[in-house]
Amino acid sequence: MANQRILIAGGGLGGLAAALALDRFGFEVCVLEQAAALAEVGAGIQLSPNGMKVLSALGVADRVAALAFRPEALEMRFGETGRTIFRVSAGAAAERRWGAPYLHLHRADLIAALEAALNERAPGAIRLGARVVAYEQDGAGVTVLLADGARVAGAALIGADGIHSAVRAQMLGPEAPRFTGNLAWRAVVPMERLGADAPPPTACVWVGARRHAVTYRLRRGTLANFVGVVERSDWREESWTARGTRAEVLGDFEGWHPIIRTLIEKADAQFRWALFDRAPLPQWSAGRVALLGDACHPMLPFMAQGAVMAIEDAYVLARRVSEGQDDIPSALEAYFAARIARTASVQARARANGERFHQRTALGRLTTYGPMWLAGRLAPSLIAARQDSIYGLDVTA
Repeated sequence: MANQRILIAGGGLGGLAAALALDRFGFEVCVLEQAAALAEVGAGIQLSPNGMKVLSALGVADRVAALAFRPEALEMRFGETGRTIFRVSAGAAAERRWGAPYLHLHRADLIAALEAALNERAPGAIRLGARVVAYEQDGAGVTVLLADGARVAGAALIGADGIHSAVRAQMLGPEAPRFTGNLAWRAVVPMERLGADAPPPTACVWVGARRHAVTYRLRRGTLANFVGVVERSDWREESWTARGTRAEVLGDFEGWHPIIRTLIEKADAQFRWALFDRAPLPQWSAGRVALLGDACHPMLPFMAQGAVMAIEDAYVLARRVSEGQDDIPSALEAYFAARIARTASVQARARANGERFHQRTALGRLTTYGPMWLAGRLAPSLIAARQDSIYGLDVTA
């Protein structure tokens, strides 16, 4: 294997997964992260079986599972009454059906696990305080320009620098994402504060008119994660660190079940971000530069697949570059060809779920949730089967 050096802009989940995958295939890696330390804001993440298969192939699944919570079921409830629409067993049943566990994890724990593994396997690979602002390339390689004026050279550059990717902006020009009209709230609360109103030990979607919520447990069950999405057009900042007020969130979920209200009331902080939609890009690469994860296919959170799709990207990209390292531009084009249909399909399904969760009328609720309720009681495997094409795929096979 040629010892080629691959540069990665961004030390988030996608960037670290790409670094581990490229290292596994024998490449030298250099992760350029603008922050002074790798850290994630307090938020949860759902790791479905398709993502866990990649983490297993990268040798970090056990490390990740030790920090996670394994839900008993995947379920949907009405937001105001708490009445169950359907419940599909997870746990061992998920592992039997889809070939790997379904886990809930704190983002900070996943970042820490990937960072620790990379530091063990490729000491010094992560360069902090290194913000990528531009790149140059020729037939022999890529040179990255950092904000401090330093230059870093490699055989290729992977832009894993998120929804506001500087790499994507240079490659494809500025973009104008479409505001979806949805505002998302999120909070993490210690379970000990919640008492009898703790959320169920499941991945639970709570549905209602023009809004929905998601609850699940983190960090071996010691934390509860809340995400609440409401149709609002008065705030459009796409940020993971902006805060709102408890009164605002309670107002958005007025009349909802005590489990939801208690989560909001007991949280120390309520973070909010506006949700934007983006059409699939016509390309993810140009020469020796390629995009990965949110930089090329940001996902609405209604399928809980954003991070998992980036993890899948990482493995597929590394394998394609390994197979075609004598012609890296062609290898990166092959990576795009292998991934675009799947990621575009998941983007579309996430968009559709946003409509499904926000039924506005009694008739809409009856025609949408009635069949789900019936299937959940007579044939729950039919509900599980809807996820087979996503959760059942193993991109490492």
